[in-house]
Amino acid sequence: MAIHLRQVCTVAHQLAPVIDDLCATFSLEPCHVDPAVGKYGLENTLIAVGARFLEVVAPVREGTAAGRYLDRRGGDGGYMVICQVPTLAEQAAVRARAAETGVRVAHEMDMKTWNIMQLHPGDLAAAFLEVDWDEKADVAGNWMPAGGEEWRPHVKDEVISDITGVELQGEDPDALAAKWAAVCGLPVEREGGLPVVRLADALMRFVEATDGRGPGLSAVRLHAVDAARAKEQAKARGVLTPAGDIVIGGVRFDLRD
Repeated sequence: MAIHLRQVCTVAHQLAPVIDDLCATFSLEPCHVDPAVGKYGLENTLIAVGARFLEVVAPVREGTAAGRYLDRRGGDGGYMVICQVPTLAEQAAVRARAAETGVRVAHEMDMKTWNIMQLHPGDLAAAFLEVDWDEKADVAGNWMPAGGEEWRPHVKDEVISDITGVELQGEDPDALAAKWAAVCGLPVEREGGLPVVRLADALMRFVEATDGRGPGLSAVRLHAVDAARAKEQAKARGVLTPAGDIVIGGVRFDLRD
């Protein structure tokens, strides 16, 4: 099973401040805006990080699922782990394992050359897991949510060059990891005493929720080219905590070599 991380989505009350903080802190630039999310009462912007993407969405009207999620988690935060599989058979296998695990499909669209499948965050007890298929099957290239290939000229890698993982938190990290692993068809391993699930190209790490916000997508792991510059720019933006963590839009961004 080859499940590749392509995109991490966060949700915010206001879009522009979070996008501005991400771009200024990590020396990045927006690469795509999808007007189609308007039908869900949202606006969005994507930022390319290597061949992967940070997306921020924000509600533009009352009564949206994203707005309810903001209320439930008490503010801005992580929202979706968005992955790509090379074949329709692999997407179908994820769907079948989700059903066996009691995880509902929250949203699905078949657009012939691109299929979206979102699994319910309530059943997964932390965040949406989206698993998409694209007929070009280029896990480092064409990506329809980012406009196909139009993101390429916007890649900037002076400060960070890749998204290498996510952190998901819950009351019972081992049970949370077991559920996500069962849906993905992958084993649970250990790293630093914590449960992890290794995708084809990224790590999902599971930790105990200790911040009072409950289950959710708490952190994004980044490959740092210049960690010192990132922290200097984070301090200038006011998003560096006294403990030295970079927190933007309610999400911690961990820098790794």
